[in-house]
Amino acid sequence: MKNEKLTTDEYDALGHLEKGPAPERVNACVGRNAKRLSGLKLLQYGRDGRVGLTEKGQEMLFLRRCVGALRALSADPAASVATDVANFLGKKSHIVAREDGGYDITDKGRDSLADIEARA
Repeated sequence: MKNEKLTTDEYDALGHLEKGPAPERVNACVGRNAKRLSGLKLLQYGRDGRVGLTEKGQEMLFLRRCVGALRALSADPAASVATDVANFLGKKSHIVAREDGGYDITDKGRDSLADIEARA
């Protein structure tokens, strides 16, 4: 995944497509980022000309949500975390559920977050 560092605008463009293929006319955010994102194989054009996310694009958005959840939990253990993200991070032993609600970040989760922050 070298040279695949995305800008906030590019992530926003992917987010616009997260719900499904875009209609014939895409919004300006998707339009100005489509060339680079399709080159990175994060979005694709269908036979009907509609723009949609690839599996790789969906995975990248999910991983971004996971990192965001780890950051939020490091600041506040009671932070809201989506169920699919919590399940994934729990399976990977990055978080554990608290008895009183919320989640605690494990040592493995803190190490991963520190590594991510160091690369950013």
